[in-house]
Parts: sequence; structure tokens; C-alpha cells
Amino acid sequence: MELERIFKQVLDCSFTVHTELGPGLLESAYQECLCFELQQLGLRVEKQKPLPLVYKGVKLDVGYRIDILVENLVVIELKSVDVLADIHMAQILTYLKLSGCKLGLLANLNVRHLKDGIKRVIL
Repeated sequence: MELERIFKQVLDCSFTVHTELGPGLLESAYQECLCFELQQLGLRVEKQKPLPLVYKGVKLDVGYRIDILVENLVVIELKSVDVLADIHMAQILTYLKLSGCKLGLLANLNVRHLKDGIKRVIL
């Protein structure tokens, strides 16, 4: 399935970036490097993509921004925090719902081993 192939590429690139940079950087640094890696694979990537809320048929900009959207299929929400919190999961679930995407990656890159900071999120 195309979605699974793309998600695997997203995971692989996430691990590549984390291996190269390690923990402790700003979220924006990880975002730029991950976008670079994904684009090197020929994937279409949008960063800080505005995500409007549609209310009564009107699109409203309420400040939602997807960190990285890959091929209009996979939502990536990056964090660089001590510990992922429930609010972070709620955030990516909101982005999945509003975007119509079914699969997302919540990744906290401020961890020693990235496997401890990654969550696959399915809507």
C-alpha cells in the first residue's frame, strides 16, 4: 500500500536525522533536516502547512499548522520536549481529523533513543 510505503520512508528519515543530530536541538532544526531527507527521496513535503477549521461552511484560520505534511497523506508532528504529554497526542489527532489524513507520526526527538520518542497515530 502506498500509504505504508510513505510512512516507512518517513520513519527511516526520522531515524536518519536523529542519528545525525542526536537530542537537544530546537524542533525547527529537526524539521528542516527531516524535510531535506524526505525531499531527497522525491517526496512532496509541505512544512508549517496552515490547517483551517471549517465552521458552518466557512474556512477559519485558527492558528493550526501541520509541522510536515508528506504527499498529502502523512501528518508529522515534531517535538523536542522532555516527555510527550497527552496534549501532544490530542494535537496530532486534531490535525488528522481536520486534514482528512488517516496516518500520522508524533515524534519527540529530544530522547536518547528515537524508538522511545515515536508514536504512530491512526485515525
